[in-house]
This record gives sequence, structure tokens and C-alpha cells, in this order.
Amino acid sequence: MRLTRRAALAGLATSPLATPARAQPLEPGRIPLAISARPIAAFEPRNPEKRRFGQLVFRSGLVLSSGHPRFGGLSGLWRSADGGDLVAITDNGFWLSARTRSRDGRLAGLDEAEIAPVLGSSGRPLHRSRYYDTECLAIADGVAYVGVERIHDILRFDWAGQGVEARARLVATPREIKRLPDNRGLEAIGVAPPEHPLAGAIVAISERSGGEDEPTLGVIIGGPRPGPFQLRRLGGFDITDLAFLPGGDMLVLERWYRTLRGVGMRIRRIPAAGLKPGALLDGPALIEADLGQEIDNMEGMSVHQEQGRTIVTLISDDNFSFLQRTILLEFELA
Repeated sequence: MRLTRRAALAGLATSPLATPARAQPLEPGRIPLAISARPIAAFEPRNPEKRRFGQLVFRSGLVLSSGHPRFGGLSGLWRSADGGDLVAITDNGFWLSARTRSRDGRLAGLDEAEIAPVLGSSGRPLHRSRYYDTECLAIADGVAYVGVERIHDILRFDWAGQGVEARARLVATPREIKRLPDNRGLEAIGVAPPEHPLAGAIVAISERSGGEDEPTLGVIIGGPRPGPFQLRRLGGFDITDLAFLPGGDMLVLERWYRTLRGVGMRIRRIPAAGLKPGALLDGPALIEADLGQEIDNMEGMSVHQEQGRTIVTLISDDNFSFLQRTILLEFELA
């Protein structure tokens, strides 16, 4: 969800997922993007020597910027198995792809960056339709999955075969998804890894499906045991993303926002055995941060391995606002 609501694009009621009578013209595909990167030397500026925060060790971070008007609003994140490739999705229907560059074990920048519109099944860009509010991303086994808020759908793309030129296909979802609140729908999506009891299943969680102190809805789609579950909400945090650890435990990224206090961030670890239909999930916090640390509106999370180390990467959604920043953070699981 955007921290400041932007009005829905007017006059775009036609779904891009239904093939029209006449083919829609395609927008330009890959658009090269120049991205500037300013290093973040310390996650907690008032304590620059501190590296460990809860169960995570800060490795590096970047403040990203670009003069291109489509850059920003990054709400979903994926990195390849070695961390070299990075894919993000904006909350208005665009792909961002790049190669990460490191120096002395720290993130140094993004190279070969490109931006491209996410396409519906007809080839019509999602940002020209009611499917524009793309909020979460997972890529597994060559397939990209994107959660769309407000209309509460999940789309799949042949990422391995076509990349950003792939066209959306609807994923069948349970009826509970369609009942989610308008602007508090699917914000987190992942695919259970081979080590998980639900291997191959899509797992999606809504930002906040009920009241302030009520659990939020999650669903397991496909796999051996599909069905709904709930995730306990604590301390006013809303759900913004999820990612699976190699052993099958699930990390959940959360965020709170208050007009006079700014933003906060938390990551909880959910045991693999607990994720099943009908469950009420909870787990310990690995890290909690606020504006005393280098965070913004953290919405995307990815996990990969480097030489046996588990790396957690986070990215923020700047809401296309000059008052916010696009931050890329990298931690190691202690």
C-alpha cells in the first residue's frame, strides 16, 4: 500500500487480462536507466561502529536515485541465487532489473539497469489498466509471481523464457482473497522452497485484512495442503513482504507509519512447521528499527546465499515523493 493514496487512473476499467478484439500497441520494452548510488556507511548513524542489530548483521546499504520519472515506488524485490541479478517491481506496474555491483564485500551500485512496463495477457501495460497496483514479487523455478492490490489477484509470468516481455496469466485464488479491503490487500508473496513441507506452494499475505489488533489473512495456493491461515499482528505493524529461508522458515517484513512519528520496520521469523491451513502464525522478531536507523518505507525483501551465508536484502518504496528515499539494505543472518 502507498503511504499516501494516489487516485486510481481514470477511464481504465477494461482489464488487460482479457484479449481484446484488436491487438493493443505495445509500449517500448527495456528502457536503459542510469541509477546513482550513495553508500550508507552505518545503519545507525549515531552509533557507526555498531554492526549487529538483533539477529541480523548490517553489511552495506545504498541510497538509490535516478532522473527517470518512472524510477521509484519499489514494492517487491528478488535477487538471484548468487545475488548478482536484481529484479524489483514498482507499485504502478513496471519492472526494474539490474546487476548488483560490490566492492570489498559491500554493495557499491546497480549496473545495466533497465525499466519496462509489466504486460497483461493482451500486451497492454498494466499501468494503463485497473491492474496498475502491483505490490509484491516472487520468482521461483523461472516463473515470476506478482500480487495486485485493490483487485486482489495474483499474476504469473514466464520469466525464464521471456523476462520483461512475458505477459500475465491469472493464478486461481481462493474466494477469501477477493474479500480483502480495497487498499489493504496482498502485499507479500513467496514460493515455499523444496525443503519446506509445502514445497512449491504459493504463499501470499495481506497487508491488514481486519482491525488494528486483529490477525491478517494469508493463503496457501497449490502444493500438498492449500488453504487460508492467519498471521498475528503486533504493535501496529502491517505486512509488506515475505521471503523463505533455505531451511523453510519464513521471514515476514513489517512496517508501521505514523504522521508525527515517521516509519518503523520489523522482520519476524515464522517456523516452517507452523505454516499450514487454519494456523495462527507468530514468531520472534529478528530486527526492529525506526528513523534512528537508515530506513524508509521498507516494502520489499529477498533472501539468497553467498558462500554459505544467508543474505537478507531490503528495499524501500519512496512513493515517488521527494520527501522519501529509495534505500537498498543488505544484512547477514547471524
